[in-house]
Amino acid sequence: MDTFPIAVSTRRLVAVGLLVLALVALGVKHLHSGAHRVALAVAPIRVLPASSSARPRAAPGLVVDVEGAVRRPGLVRLPSGSRVADAVARAGGPTRRADRSGVNLAAPVSDGQQVVVPRAGAAGGGVPTAAGGAASSGPVSLSSATPEQLDALPGVGPVTAQKIVDYRTQHGAFHSVDELDAIPGIGPARLADLRGLVVP
Repeated sequence: MDTFPIAVSTRRLVAVGLLVLALVALGVKHLHSGAHRVALAVAPIRVLPASSSARPRAAPGLVVDVEGAVRRPGLVRLPSGSRVADAVARAGGPTRRADRSGVNLAAPVSDGQQVVVPRAGAAGGGVPTAAGGAASSGPVSLSSATPEQLDALPGVGPVTAQKIVDYRTQHGAFHSVDELDAIPGIGPARLADLRGLVVP
């Protein structure tokens, strides 16, 4: 009779122990699943590197060849919309022997263009006029010359001069003297005569 309460207590202890173990197991499972949910909620939050498309792109520039009476002749880089004056300044500016009247400093420049600053009194630099005199001491710029300046070139009359102006209006600034070959009325022989008298 004395052992019966002890047996009942043992059963209760075992039952309580099993219940506690079950509750602990459920609590661990619940905590684990909760942590998993937190991990899932946090995982998508990350810092992505900035894509290359978001970076500002450098503005396209121009590469111009500046030659003649400048302090640092050679290739210079300029922003779009620059003028001959900007190209000359980037090349160190004109030297003391430069003939500024032989180049149009206000003319716009284009990518790949050559700008030549003539030297004062350079031999063979004068461009013959229709009257046989010398108009200036430097070559004529095909990209900026007026029809009158082009008309003064040997073998180029007013009609061909206008064709040159129309060509550059349609195609943009000249990049090479060889482009004159595309203009009706200027063949290989006339092109050879103009070399040295004109620049792009």
